[in-house]
Amino acid sequence: MGELEGSAAVPRQATTRGVRRWVYVGLGSALVGIGILGLFLPLLPSTVFFLGAAGLYGKSSPGAYRWLTTNRWFGRHLRDYKEQRGATVGAKVWSIATLWVGIGVSEYFIDMPWVQLALIAIGVAVTLHLVTLRTIRKSS
Repeated sequence: MGELEGSAAVPRQATTRGVRRWVYVGLGSALVGIGILGLFLPLLPSTVFFLGAAGLYGKSSPGAYRWLTTNRWFGRHLRDYKEQRGATVGAKVWSIATLWVGIGVSEYFIDMPWVQLALIAIGVAVTLHLVTLRTIRKSS
């Protein structure tokens, strides 16, 4: 009976690992989707979602992790943030500019003072984070 218990534990453990792997891949993919939305919606941060996806992919799928960190649109930014803990001047300027354009457009169309204040508070917090983030100087 001891042999059956021992052999039964291996498939269960393997199954648990397989389920966990697919859950991580699924959650990572959802975070990539939200991150992509964040590229177009100024108040939705994209970097934090891409970083979360990278962490989940790193635990579950080397191929997905490689795709994410070598992607031509956002891979370089992820690598910069991970390896050098910062962003280039251009990335900071672009992020802050699109953030405030999005907030300005939202403020124009939303006539709810509490929402307007919340948007401004979020904008100030994100701007402070970006300004205080280490500036990466790219060598030519």
